Amino acid sequence: MKIAARTGAVLTATALTFALAACSASNEGSTDTESSATETTDTAMELSGSLNGAGASSQESAMEAWRAGFQSANPDVTVNYDPVGSGGGRTQFLDGATSFAGSDAQMDEEEYDLSIARCDGESGAIHLPMYISPIAVIFNLDGIDSLNMDADTIADIFNGTITNWSDDAIASQNEGVELPDSAITIVHRADESGTTENFTEYLAAASTTWGQEASGDWMGAAGESGQGTSALVQIVQDNAGTIGYADASRAGDLGTVALKVGEEYVPFSAEAAAAVVDASPAADYTSGENDLAIHLDRTTTAAGAYPLVLVSYHIVCQQYDDATEAALVTGFLKYVASEEGQAQSASAAGSSPISADLSAKITAILDEIAAA
Repeated sequence: MKIAARTGAVLTATALTFALAACSASNEGSTDTESSATETTDTAMELSGSLNGAGASSQESAMEAWRAGFQSANPDVTVNYDPVGSGGGRTQFLDGATSFAGSDAQMDEEEYDLSIARCDGESGAIHLPMYISPIAVIFNLDGIDSLNMDADTIADIFNGTITNWSDDAIASQNEGVELPDSAITIVHRADESGTTENFTEYLAAASTTWGQEASGDWMGAAGESGQGTSALVQIVQDNAGTIGYADASRAGDLGTVALKVGEEYVPFSAEAAAAVVDASPAADYTSGENDLAIHLDRTTTAAGAYPLVLVSYHIVCQQYDDATEAALVTGFLKYVASEEGQAQSASAAGSSPISADLSAKITAILDEIAAA
């Protein structure tokens, strides 16, 4: 099966409107979502067994909340998730070691081809957007909670061109801030990472100085490295003068960067992440109409938009040979997509809840998988 191309067929403008204007636990017009969530819970009560997934560490906090909520309602089910990183998660899924993958990046064409053999030999795998979150540029400077930076400045820091916190490129955008005359230590991911891919995609698109293609493997200056989000954040927390990047839910008390968008500096927020997702088109290639991958607009100048954002997917087969596996995957992911599940991830991880319309669309796709 060839990968379907791609002119607007995957997500209509309506479906792509994540309608995250209500970036809170409740969405107006969510009666259908509430109904589907209730039906999902009632059906899932009959489930038993273990469901294994692996992938994006950005989803770790949300996944803990999803697992706890689902297992509470379904005591005979155990959900396991290894936050090994997006690349490792896709590899485990394609090798058949897990039933689903969490990924901050879309499969490439080679992985799409591999998914056909991994699934049913015909239809392959699809992306379901379940987790929307800003990526924060985090730093550790005593007494400084926030800094303004444009994309070129961030790119030059992570390229190793700007090496001191008092550099004029930083100081000129932060009048009145007493920047230390001290070295900058960059911190990046050691593993293949969807967060890295989203971060470098932003730098490649929004800056004039990055000079590299987006990649899940770090290609910038050496600096320090951490395996997974937790390790990267810990290095920044433990060492003054450091700067890194991580899912915003993990920023904690660290300083964060407000990005220059148009003529303003925009700090990260669920609302600002939603604004850029709303304006983004469908991905250039997909595996068909049920594949909900999108292409984020990193160069937007829309007021209040925060273009350094990730959409994290759950990658699943369109058909499973084992009926129990199909029931566990679809039961759990219906819960994740439900209003209750999205409220839990918003509370635990500060993510932007998907809209009622998108939830209903995902539920309908999962129903097809369950029926198959």
